[in-house]
Amino acid sequence: MMQMKDIGALMKVLRAAGNAAVTAGGAGDATAVAGAIVDRAEIGMPQSGVLAIPFTATLAAGETLSVAYTVEEGEESDLSDAITLVTETVVAATGPTGGGTVTGCLEIDVKLRACGRYVRLGYTPDLSASGTDTAALSAVLVCGGMDRLPQ
Repeated sequence: MMQMKDIGALMKVLRAAGNAAVTAGGAGDATAVAGAIVDRAEIGMPQSGVLAIPFTATLAAGETLSVAYTVEEGEESDLSDAITLVTETVVAATGPTGGGTVTGCLEIDVKLRACGRYVRLGYTPDLSASGTDTAALSAVLVCGGMDRLPQ
């Protein structure tokens, strides 16, 4: 049972998109973060993945950090033929009573089986407060189900 001994040998972790520093109502708020184009053929044509978006946010009580994400696929290396497969928004965090810092990692299952050779996953952070909340985010794609072990 190789999976029980070395699960890391069966997965590939890739940078999915750039980092984001967000200030409510200001820089980075509701601003799309471009995704990196991933060549599935280079890493064994993964069939599935998890878009992981770690974050730290300072939120006022009841205010939220939402993240919209998009999955695009195509056959052209620059994704000039991109087709959007999924666009969805999820609430990643809500400010605690009295406000405070919230950390976590948003995990989104991504079905890659039906995708073309190239995929791109981007995200847009959005703070609900009007001016004082902040957040820092990044994004990685954890791939699995390849037809050969990743390198």
